Amino acid sequence: MSLLELLFGKKKTSASVAKERLQIILAHERANLNDNQDNTPSWLPDLQAELLAVIAKYIKIDQDALKVNLEKRDNLELLEINVMLPEKEEE
Repeated sequence: MSLLELLFGKKKTSASVAKERLQIILAHERANLNDNQDNTPSWLPDLQAELLAVIAKYIKIDQDALKVNLEKRDNLELLEINVMLPEKEEE
């Protein structure tokens, strides 16, 4: 049996195949993130709209009061969310 393994190699486990596929998918997603001119992923505007909708349920807020930014620093990706809240809500 070892002679056949030397000639043909060992069969890969499903876990190792899945790991390789995930690594390929991550590499493609990171490449797509870097290929965008402004480095904005396609899901970021949707995230900003959903966050604004949730905050607007509780506080009266302008659409310009919420800023969502994704930055890449070295090997890290930083998601920054800034919300300008009103001074005091009028009753």
